[in-house]
Amino acid sequence: MTQTGSAADVTPANPTNTANSTLDTVAPLTRRAAREAEAKTPKRSSATRAMRATGTHAKQPVATRTASDPQKPSSSSRKRRFMAPIVLTMAAGMFGTMAVPAAFATTQQSGASDTATAQQAIRTTQSQQLSVSDAAALADTSRDGYSATSSATLAAEKHAAEVQAARAATAAQYASYKGPTAQDYLASKTTTSTASASVAPAANTPFSLPAVVATAKQYIGTPYVFGGADPSGFDCSGYVMFVYAQYGIKLAHSVPLQDQAGTTIPTSEAQPGDVVIFNNEAHDGFYMGNGMIMDAPKPGGSVSIRPIWTSDYHIVRMGV
Repeated sequence: MTQTGSAADVTPANPTNTANSTLDTVAPLTRRAAREAEAKTPKRSSATRAMRATGTHAKQPVATRTASDPQKPSSSSRKRRFMAPIVLTMAAGMFGTMAVPAAFATTQQSGASDTATAQQAIRTTQSQQLSVSDAAALADTSRDGYSATSSATLAAEKHAAEVQAARAATAAQYASYKGPTAQDYLASKTTTSTASASVAPAANTPFSLPAVVATAKQYIGTPYVFGGADPSGFDCSGYVMFVYAQYGIKLAHSVPLQDQAGTTIPTSEAQPGDVVIFNNEAHDGFYMGNGMIMDAPKPGGSVSIRPIWTSDYHIVRMGV
């Protein structure tokens, strides 16, 4: 049997889609068109161009940083981070040094001026006007017979009263003493007649410092009496005056005057029998060597030998 048909009914051995064949067929570009297309397309790296030329579109691995692999900062960035706080601190300090004192001084000046202004305003607004009557101005302003006495004057008057009372008590003791006084010894030395031993027990002894010490020791235990100048009672200068009078040496009943009557010698040359004068001119006595003094001490005491309790003194020698 024979089949007949048209050429259009014949199926080709390898059928293809005519439309798709048309689209897949690309006409080659001219050189000019290729250049214009390249100019319009953004530039890519050689690797990208090679991938496009070969048609490979595989994604390249992207480098990532993790916490275990941090990127190290450059040296310049480290310097900037280190210097920034220092610069800010220095700038703040310079600003404070210049600005704060100036502001404080301005505040003080303004405060002082404001205070002065306020005080002046108060004085001005609160000032008062006073008027004094002529009768008051002519009134008697005498002190009505009252007077003021200074404490120094009162103390001097009290001391004078005490001295007078003490001398009165001494005079009463003199009445019980019947022996010679210092004036009697001095008078017996100036006469040509020979004095009896009862009047001048030391008259027949030549003057010497050891003789003065021997005579002064006879009165150890004599009570202290202010103003006393005989064996019934001695004060310090009366004791020295009475002993030296027995050797014809006239001394005043006064520590300062006895100091002037003698010759000051170095302490290193002092001998027993010399006179110890305290630098305040308040006391004296006989030097006994080795830092000791024999004196009439104070009320309630008696003539005795004791250590010198101060270095504030000097030595005076009599009869030279």
